[in-house]
Amino acid sequence: MELTGMAGIGPARAEALRAMGIISLRDLLYTLPERYEDYSTVSPCNTKKEGPVLISGTIVQSPRLSVFHGLKKVTASVEDDSGKMPICWYNAPWIMNSISAGQHVRLYGRLQIRNNRRILQNPKFAAENDGLIPVYRSIKGFPAKTFRNLISDALSEVDDCCPETLPTDFRVAWHLCELNYAIRQAHFPDNYEALKIARRRLSFERILLYLAYVSMSGSKKQPGIPMRFPEKQTETYWKFQGFEPTGAQKKVLEDIAADLRKNTAMSRLVQGDVGCGKTAVAFGAVSLAYAAGYQSTMMAPTEILAVQHYENAKKTLEPAGIRCRLLTGSTKAKERKTILQELKNCQCDVVFGTHALISRDVEYGNLGLVITDEQHRFGVNQRSSLQLKGKTETTLPHVLVMSATPIPRTLALILYGDLDLSVIDEMPKGRIPVKTRIVPEHKRDDMYRFLRNEIAKGKQAYIVCPLVEEDDEKSELHSAKALFESLRKNEMQGLRVALTWGSQKTEEKDRVLHEFVEGKYDVLVSTTVIEVGVNNPNATIMVIENAERYGLSQLHQLRGRVGRGKDESWCFLFAEPSEKLNTFCSTNDGFVVAQKDLELRGPGDLTGTRQSGEPGNGFLFADIRMLDEVTECVRQLHRNPKLKKALAVIEGHAEEYFTAEGRRIALN
Repeated sequence: MELTGMAGIGPARAEALRAMGIISLRDLLYTLPERYEDYSTVSPCNTKKEGPVLISGTIVQSPRLSVFHGLKKVTASVEDDSGKMPICWYNAPWIMNSISAGQHVRLYGRLQIRNNRRILQNPKFAAENDGLIPVYRSIKGFPAKTFRNLISDALSEVDDCCPETLPTDFRVAWHLCELNYAIRQAHFPDNYEALKIARRRLSFERILLYLAYVSMSGSKKQPGIPMRFPEKQTETYWKFQGFEPTGAQKKVLEDIAADLRKNTAMSRLVQGDVGCGKTAVAFGAVSLAYAAGYQSTMMAPTEILAVQHYENAKKTLEPAGIRCRLLTGSTKAKERKTILQELKNCQCDVVFGTHALISRDVEYGNLGLVITDEQHRFGVNQRSSLQLKGKTETTLPHVLVMSATPIPRTLALILYGDLDLSVIDEMPKGRIPVKTRIVPEHKRDDMYRFLRNEIAKGKQAYIVCPLVEEDDEKSELHSAKALFESLRKNEMQGLRVALTWGSQKTEEKDRVLHEFVEGKYDVLVSTTVIEVGVNNPNATIMVIENAERYGLSQLHQLRGRVGRGKDESWCFLFAEPSEKLNTFCSTNDGFVVAQKDLELRGPGDLTGTRQSGEPGNGFLFADIRMLDEVTECVRQLHRNPKLKKALAVIEGHAEEYFTAEGRRIALN
């Protein structure tokens, strides 16, 4: 059935679905809930567990309406045998006519505790027979209830749209339910046990198909350029750097050197914690390619990161005779023309840049090495497009992928199954660990005084907020713009304070970041746009508002913006203590942080470019134990001749899933 043939879907809504990658009825059925609201488990009114809760009780006072700076707030209180629960609704004055004293209600909302004061925020009314309610990603033109009804209608076609993909014997052996049952229960679960069974089937299959796909891809090694350079070239490079590399850095560069000498194209991922020295290793690879007579290119996700790599290269590579260039979207036309000519004529040895490097008019004379930095910010096709710039009739350039996001090893093998893996698990000598502290709201003024004292010593600070502007639903969060204005007039008065955010114009954003790095500002208020690609050794303080809203890995990336120099650095988390944040404060090891984050939140969107925040549908329910289990399953499929038929079926579905152009579940 076509989407436009379903009730309630006209051309406008069909286009809105298409914009989200939902093209067919099958795509719609695989658009799984991001989470569930549990309307079946009632918590007592005296509960002190933060997060989503359902309470059932009696309104004990008539609702009150107050207005503060244009924000309308309705407050009330609900009581049961355990005690009372304060409630508030923001910008919902109609609530005044919906509840009254003595009325029995069931309310589902988020319990927040600040300074030992509890309040249930913006709760919804729940019916007695409500159970686990699916919550889907927001789609323009589809209110939540409308989209749930659409999914419910689509499920009547699940048997025709989603035929079974796994052989029966295989499913039984690995304790997997039927696909149609899994899809139905994933959308509208009867109970937690049914949801658990559905989660297992869908997660297991998704990882299985991806592993089968990358296994098929990885087995087809592409012919590469066997580079010839002096045997001791890596030692020469390190001596020229003027510092003693860590053992991990030396080992990884030797791995790269061995790959470059082969007649198959290198495909290697180098990952490590913030500040472990990945860039020095990447530059070492550039020097090896240069010694062999080949060009290199290095693509970064942001212009400021590309510029920083270029400026660093001019200091460390150009003295060795390696000619470096920078090519970004803001490169002037005349300069761009010159650079393109130099690249084509082999008058440039390495070029640094952003997506501009994969523009059609960029041609290389003798490209031998392709490096992508912060790989999780790129799709697979972008990496491939850059590699194809150096393709000849018989060979492909070598590929080196850098990731500054620490990833547990098993998960890295799933994420980058088509790549060999190297880990830099050692930090340079003399690096001072960042001190991390949770700051309750009543200690805010003390923290600001400490910050001013550090700035008086010539240091700089970041202050990160989850939102750019206030909105109705999240008005309790500190908006970057609102906090910026408040700080300038109050706590940071007299200091040089700047503001930047993700959707700011690229030119303005880059200008602010450059000026901050140059020391023209004391404090930079921002959203998570500074998560990667800002290197300012003089910044020693990171302040994170509403720290409980971030995943641990993202907090670690933000913390990594400080502690990049020789001075003591601090990371302050404005939040109430919790298991998650206490874990974060107890370690600076990014792999420990990543492992805990994986346990708490799941691996996120493994086949796309998002590594934090909302996960993609494909691996929504996966956890580290399942990753290990499916990895073992694939090993058995390849080792056991009796499973050859099952392997062929699975590989056939994997090929279909991941190579069908335009599919929502495609790799890019």
